[in-house]
Amino acid sequence: MVTAPAAPTALVRFADAGDLYVTWRWTHALDSPGVTVIPRAQVTDAMAALTAARPGAPDGHLAAYATELGLAARLARTLVPYGLALNLHQYLQRGVRPLLRIQPAPSIARVPWELLALDSDPEIRLLEVADVSALAPASVVHAPARVRRPWSAGRELPLVAVLDPRVPGFGAGSRLGSVLGPVDPGAPLVRRLAEHARAGRLRLPVPGEATSLFRRADTDRDWLSAALRAGASRLLYTGHVTAADPAAGSSEDARLHLSCPATLPGHAPALRGHRPLAAKDLLLDPARWPMPGRVALIACESGGDPRFADALGLTSATLHAGAELVTATRWPLPTDHALALAGADPAARPLQEAIRAIDTAHESEDPVRALAGWQRERLTAWRRERTIEHAPLLWGAFTTTTG
Repeated sequence: MVTAPAAPTALVRFADAGDLYVTWRWTHALDSPGVTVIPRAQVTDAMAALTAARPGAPDGHLAAYATELGLAARLARTLVPYGLALNLHQYLQRGVRPLLRIQPAPSIARVPWELLALDSDPEIRLLEVADVSALAPASVVHAPARVRRPWSAGRELPLVAVLDPRVPGFGAGSRLGSVLGPVDPGAPLVRRLAEHARAGRLRLPVPGEATSLFRRADTDRDWLSAALRAGASRLLYTGHVTAADPAAGSSEDARLHLSCPATLPGHAPALRGHRPLAAKDLLLDPARWPMPGRVALIACESGGDPRFADALGLTSATLHAGAELVTATRWPLPTDHALALAGADPAARPLQEAIRAIDTAHESEDPVRALAGWQRERLTAWRRERTIEHAPLLWGAFTTTTG
């Protein structure tokens, strides 16, 4: 193998064209690409197994260690080309952890790449061999109108946080109700936000009270526009996203649910007394919502763009509006309440811990590597405890797209 730098990077692209085509290139050896074809029948069977696992459902196969490991091994056997697996094994033997930037095809958009169990040793997962991020489409990255805002240039600016906003017309227990439930003032997530506030990195509605950021009723699209245009280092959103339907073919219909009443204008239809903020709104008016360099969209299926041939959902719209890195989710997220009903320790707060971990990763020099480190910690706990609060139902859903 060609001598590579300390942190080699591979660009892995999949394409649906009858069968599934795969290419991979190491950036230090662009003249030596790898190419292979995976028969469609194998892909269909593997994805049927993933669908049957029902990501996001506490009683699915991702909730039990043995069935999750079996699924991870099956996906790896189908989707990781032998040549690429050999490269990764060689790096592992040398103690080098490369970066894989993966651009999935629509048919495999929900694959949790980090969890894949390698054939050489099923107990070794891809996230232990490599750091993984998603590769944004070239049409988004190189769009003429895109204005990129590097985090390094605005890292000292405040964090804009939208945490479990109240959606007009929907009570706390409804389908667009609270995702976090009651927030303990002493919770690690609240303490983390309070640290930002003390450092002057977070504007609080009520001075000194980080809990005032949760379940607000005034975080609508106008508020978000003003907060972003005032200057921001990052955006942290936790709440509801309505994923666009792939069968309809309109990825730009993905919607973010803020505290917007139906009276505010927008491209999404009103829902009861509420009008969501659609990806189409961000795409058509990026100057109104200028995104900072790093964005976290912690909501059900917020990273649904890869399911479409024309990936113009919330992740792409956020990148188009200025972000250089977006962390989102592949499937519906279980709430802490749902996990408790499924048998988790009632005192555990896995979703809040995930939000804190992503916030911490986005403050680091290398968010992809930092988030991968947290996921490796979660994998260790999953192997040791094998209980629902440690299952990859939650932590396996996150993917970071860079562009």
